[in-house]
Amino acid sequence: MRKSWSGSRVDLHIDLDASQGRRSALESALRDAIRQGRLAAGTLLPSTRGLATELGLSRGTVTAAYDQLAEEGYLTSRPGSGTTVADIPPETEASPSASPIPAGPRHDLRPGLPDVSAFPARAWLAATRRVVAGSRSVMLGAGDPQGRIELRTAVADYLGRTRGVVTTPDRIVITSGYYQGLSLLSDVLVRSGARTVAVEDPSHNVFRAVVQRTGLAVRPMPVDADGARVDALTHEVDAVLLTPSHQYPTGVPLHPSRRQAVSAWARTTGGLVIEDDYDGEYRYDRQPVGALQGIAPDRTVYCGTASKTLGPALRLAWMALPPELVKPVVAAKQLADLYTESLSQLVLADLITSHAYDRHVRASRLRYRRRRELLLARAAGVPGLTVRGVPAGLHTLVTLSADWPAEDEVRSFCARHGLALRGLSELHIDAHGRPAGLLIGFAAPPEHAYRPALDALFDTLLTARSFRGA
Repeated sequence: MRKSWSGSRVDLHIDLDASQGRRSALESALRDAIRQGRLAAGTLLPSTRGLATELGLSRGTVTAAYDQLAEEGYLTSRPGSGTTVADIPPETEASPSASPIPAGPRHDLRPGLPDVSAFPARAWLAATRRVVAGSRSVMLGAGDPQGRIELRTAVADYLGRTRGVVTTPDRIVITSGYYQGLSLLSDVLVRSGARTVAVEDPSHNVFRAVVQRTGLAVRPMPVDADGARVDALTHEVDAVLLTPSHQYPTGVPLHPSRRQAVSAWARTTGGLVIEDDYDGEYRYDRQPVGALQGIAPDRTVYCGTASKTLGPALRLAWMALPPELVKPVVAAKQLADLYTESLSQLVLADLITSHAYDRHVRASRLRYRRRRELLLARAAGVPGLTVRGVPAGLHTLVTLSADWPAEDEVRSFCARHGLALRGLSELHIDAHGRPAGLLIGFAAPPEHAYRPALDALFDTLLTARSFRGA
């Protein structure tokens, strides 16, 4: 029979085998729970009287079971301290089909990842204490599909102040990451009759897949030194997905004339501009370029995220929407997951309004600028590597000259030497005839590990190049 106890110290579900005597059944159930690790070492068990009452057994039966398991070494009993689980290793069942968990890379140089070791833990904890000290019903009650008004207000102010976004709290929607935001928006576009979305080529392959999964056709726009070729936009295109401040992955900003051109296209055709401002806070040679949304706020969806400033695991992002899209996007959000978790929204709102968020971004900007300069200095000493893009963001694109091995060979060689980075070819819709390249993230390693990561990277690259010359 199945029994559970739920005393003041521990909850545990156990099986008492009715075919055994009560004492034997209890001994077997406790022994199995300890062996399997469900009762961890040091766990304080209920008193014999309490457990007997909860399981409907005699106190003598429970006492005898405890004594037997103590003699076997499973339990430890001390007068006045109660009975606890002894420190023995739990049994693990090896599955013949199970694969070992692969070890992570020694040096993570993937693009788009911040240094999470620099997360502002002290400021976050202080903000959390202030939030928790407030109304519990506000913090733990049902959330709002549009997002907490506290965060929407803080984000609207922050975006207007730092990115030139023209919006109000009632036009902000909080989502569980940019991935979800783009997915919701794509669904809404399909329901409104949209059929085609233009995307940059190259661009983030995962986000292209999000758009395509909803049934929207993707039309590529080539990218050159001035950003996306927006002259490719026609009346047949319903929306365009852009990274205008820092094109992913080439690193070039959209030229001012092209910003004006894409805004004019949206106004004259009724098309929608989706602006992914994924790392707009990070410009190292000048003030960050303002958001494209400020030129045509009623035809642009501005998308931002805390993933590049604080950490991707927070799953916090926001969209500043044209008025007519707010209601359908909120409805789609409600169907997707009701609402984004409230506590982290309230904490981030506090962080922004107290300006602790600004201080963290400024400190990160200084740190990442130094890292990028170190990366460029090292790249200058490697023949056949050309750095692309403006001083911005969390990664640098380097292209490989024709005398290098193939891009996938270089990436594989780096992976075998514990280096994680991305290749350019996989981000093209059509990579035929395009230059080979590597996207090197300079933000992810902790501060103490960055120089060793650069040493390992360039030693490996020089070795890889030597194979081609041999």
